[in-house]
Amino acid sequence: MTIRIFKDATAVITGAATGIGKALAIELSNRGCTVVLTDRQIALAEEVAAEIVKKGGNAWARELDVCDYDLMQTIVDEAVAKTGRLDYMFNNAGIGIGGFADEYEISDWNTTIDVNLRGVTNGVQACYRTMVAQGFGHIVNTASMAGLVPTASQIAYSTTKFAVSGLSQALRVEAEMKGVRVSALCPGAIDTPLLTGGVYGRLPKGINREKAAAYWAKLKPMPVEDFAFEALDKVAKNVPLIIVPGWWRGMYWIYRLSWGLWFKNAKKDLGRVMRMTRRK
Repeated sequence: MTIRIFKDATAVITGAATGIGKALAIELSNRGCTVVLTDRQIALAEEVAAEIVKKGGNAWARELDVCDYDLMQTIVDEAVAKTGRLDYMFNNAGIGIGGFADEYEISDWNTTIDVNLRGVTNGVQACYRTMVAQGFGHIVNTASMAGLVPTASQIAYSTTKFAVSGLSQALRVEAEMKGVRVSALCPGAIDTPLLTGGVYGRLPKGINREKAAAYWAKLKPMPVEDFAFEALDKVAKNVPLIIVPGWWRGMYWIYRLSWGLWFKNAKKDLGRVMRMTRRK
């Protein structure tokens, strides 16, 4: 057997009730994939699954907190039992707790690390042995441009997303020898609830949803449906670092090739955030 792209494949997606996860689920179904949607917001995930089934696709939803490894393993095992395979594991769930480091509580660090990093390692642990045993599979871990280029005022988020991109690149080397693919998905500004705090995250103190939306509007966030379409095209090609929209690759290379220039621009951006929060 070999991986299917994407017709008649099986995919498990975390954080699939809204945003990028929802868009990936719908686009995967459009391409013929059986989709297992997992999320803490189970009612919303069930609505998405029902929408997919109504249009002739194959999908079901399961409630999941990605910090619960045992439940994650149960959901993955169920998908394999029902379909006989696991082609894709999208470790997508994530939160953003914004703010300056001196405003953080230890709980902010712990929550961010638990969801954004431990949630990914739980997903990898739950699927990797199955993929190795069957000789194929593709793990797609949602990092961020903040996992390739440091993001001030989002320090905990950037910390975890750098860890996810590092995990993905390191595992890709090892996994390739066993027939398993690994990619890091690195979105730029995408029009999702995360930009304005999301359900479980938090904006920096002094910034409300309206201010956050105005800040991101200058970067022209990509419609999430367009993002999913382009990202999955790159998953199909087994791209290691999937940077979408493509123009964000320029920012990545500025950081790689000219740290000083990046640092200068980063301080300017931080100044804008500080003015928004009226912090001096």
